Amino acid sequence: MRRTLRGVAPVIPLDPAKMMFDQMLEGFALSMRSRGLAPSTIQSRVSIAGRFQQFTGEYPWEWTERDVEDYTSSLLSGGTQLAHSTIRGYHLGLRWFCGYLSNPAYDWHDLCIERFGTAPGQICHDWNTYAHLSEFEAKPGRRPLDYDELEAFFARADEIAVSLLRSGRKGALPALRDSQFFKTIYAFGLRRREAVMLDLHDLRPNPEVPHWGSYGKIHVRFGKALPGSPPRRRTILAVPEFEWAIDGLKVWVEQLRPRMKAVDTRALWLTERGSRVAYRHANQRFALIRDDLGLDKTLTLHSLRHSYVTHLIEFGYAERFVQEQVGHNASSTTAIYTSVSDDFKNRMLQEALSRVHGQKEESA
Repeated sequence: MRRTLRGVAPVIPLDPAKMMFDQMLEGFALSMRSRGLAPSTIQSRVSIAGRFQQFTGEYPWEWTERDVEDYTSSLLSGGTQLAHSTIRGYHLGLRWFCGYLSNPAYDWHDLCIERFGTAPGQICHDWNTYAHLSEFEAKPGRRPLDYDELEAFFARADEIAVSLLRSGRKGALPALRDSQFFKTIYAFGLRRREAVMLDLHDLRPNPEVPHWGSYGKIHVRFGKALPGSPPRRRTILAVPEFEWAIDGLKVWVEQLRPRMKAVDTRALWLTERGSRVAYRHANQRFALIRDDLGLDKTLTLHSLRHSYVTHLIEFGYAERFVQEQVGHNASSTTAIYTSVSDDFKNRMLQEALSRVHGQKEESA
């Protein structure tokens, strides 16, 4: 491959194949940026193509379906058991890259034929890649906290704060913040990023419940985005079953937060230095309390959101209402989050039995 510059003699690249592959990766990244995909998504997909090339030792115009099968076997034979969704993600990333290269809108086919005698094609098919078998591919151990676990978790978070207050040690205010942070995630079914990115003006009144003041709604501005789209927004209504969390949120905003040094005056959750609380801190604090109580290590901060969905269903709220509250596109996703207790199922069964047997007695 030759590149001619004005006033400069033709230059022959030392490794034309590698140069072509690098240009392919650059073009692939550019096409994704044009679609508005997040930088992290772009980097991940480019890395997948790069790792596959390193595994095969060949370039896209030499790849075959057998290479995909060998690569999958290598992923499955490693010491760490990869999740179904992880391997499927590798396959999808590779499928998208090959789809980009074989798209007739670009000239990669003609360039490769001209310079290497072969052209790249699609090597990922339904018959040699992992399928999306269900909407939920997380670890089976992932579940909501039950009522006893929630009570123990929140009680321990409060105990830590009270202990620091009584001893006069540093860290009491952050501990009080963490306790209310977790309660707010549960009481409004928030994702971690949604909670961390809340500002004071995201707390809104609900005219239907005036005695809750400015804490009847939470306006989420950083909801989970669709690929190539900005963060989605939604408004979450406070529900009376979690009024205790609303009272705690009011105490945090009006009494405790003003005692923190607010560099970021908008953020709802502040650090001792006055900046917005970090995602990693939220995960670490949750894990610390969970492990202190000896709870199941599969429980994560996101389990509080699962608990919210489950408990709203058990309280009798309509599935459509719950779906809107948590911002799911499909009701099937909300159903995945739901893991109702045996007591709830038995209550539903008793109501069904009474209804059926009552109808039989009336007809007799």
